[in-house]
Amino acid sequence: MQPAFKRVVLKVSGESLAGQNGYGIDGLMISEIAEQIKEVVQLGVEVAVVCGGGNIWRGIAGSASGIDRSTADYMGMLATVMNSLALQDALESIDVPTRVQTSIAMQQIAEPYIRRRAIRHLEKGRVVIFAAGTGNPFFSTDTTAALRAAEIEAEVILMAKNKVDGVYSADPFVDPTAEKFDQLTYMEVISRNLGVMDSTASSLCMDNNIPLIVFAITEQGNIKKVVLGEKIGTIVKGSVD
Repeated sequence: MQPAFKRVVLKVSGESLAGQNGYGIDGLMISEIAEQIKEVVQLGVEVAVVCGGGNIWRGIAGSASGIDRSTADYMGMLATVMNSLALQDALESIDVPTRVQTSIAMQQIAEPYIRRRAIRHLEKGRVVIFAAGTGNPFFSTDTTAALRAAEIEAEVILMAKNKVDGVYSADPFVDPTAEKFDQLTYMEVISRNLGVMDSTASSLCMDNNIPLIVFAITEQGNIKKVVLGEKIGTIVKGSVD
């Protein structure tokens, strides 16, 4: 089977990296994610990754506890760098060449984000992990994924979730009658406040015509299935077929 996409941005939540622990980095889970990414790279697909940081620190939660919002967000950016380095190590341990690029300069541990260099890495078959968010407070890693996808001209954003297998009308763990959607438009996501991405990220994807596929990362091989065009999870785009 031929891949449905040539270049993708994979958005991995911090909670996914925590596995069943709920906090920190689960070595087994991060190895499983690395193996799934390797499967996709072996298909000839160019893969960029954006890691969240919620398994270590959330800027909004820190702000609510009394820390200055900008400071709390910068702390969250550092959490994404920690996750990115851990994923890089897991990938390179299975012979997948990987580069971490950060929006905040930290030359000793990662490259600075440079769009042309990132694209060149992808063309050479390297996985590129975008860390430290956008480098600005008040923006989520969802927005980072949307922004980087637009910049590198990715064909799709793959949003890998730890607990749910798509987008639901309500929290399926709270409301047993919650309906799972196969397709949605970005306008529906925004107007119904479905919480797939924040409104800034959704608007950026909509304006740049970048589809989003939300699926569960917990089932082995799901990333490859999505890249091969299998209908799993929920697809969000400009208009519904």
